[in-house]
Amino acid sequence: MLMTLYSTGIRRAELVHLKVGDVDSQRMVIHIHEGKGRKDRDVPLSAKLLETLREYWRCVKPRNYLFPGQSADAPLTTKAVWFACHTAVKRAGIQKRISPHSLRHSYATHLLESGADLRTIQLLLGHADIKHTLVYLHLSQRHLHAATNPLDTLAVSDVAEVRPSRRKLR
Repeated sequence: MLMTLYSTGIRRAELVHLKVGDVDSQRMVIHIHEGKGRKDRDVPLSAKLLETLREYWRCVKPRNYLFPGQSADAPLTTKAVWFACHTAVKRAGIQKRISPHSLRHSYATHLLESGADLRTIQLLLGHADIKHTLVYLHLSQRHLHAATNPLDTLAVSDVAEVRPSRRKLR
């Protein structure tokens, strides 16, 4: 579950409603039905995640929901996903506060740092407004250092030629 959250950037509520048929290995996408705002979208399916999901399927053999709840025909609760994440964080000895939503933020930030444009990230996350995607600019260290300072582009001789004027500005 946690690997799926990180690999796709989907929300907990979207994760628990995934069905086995939503995983399309031919097109290498996972189809999200009625995500936030009741919008459908596709997210990329990584080869590593597909391999892990196939192994999971061989063990669990889910029929309807990919991650079934108490019964095979009921989805897992979002609280169960939160507890699974909390347990994994504790077992790993991580001191920071991590939630399933942290995996979504990490997904978006890592996409941005690897060169994906904001519009693509907006579509993958299912954001209706680009304003919600812009928060990842603040999280990305790569973008803090991406722009070259104009002073650094000047040659030493160019800097020496720039001298303060003694004329008064009007």
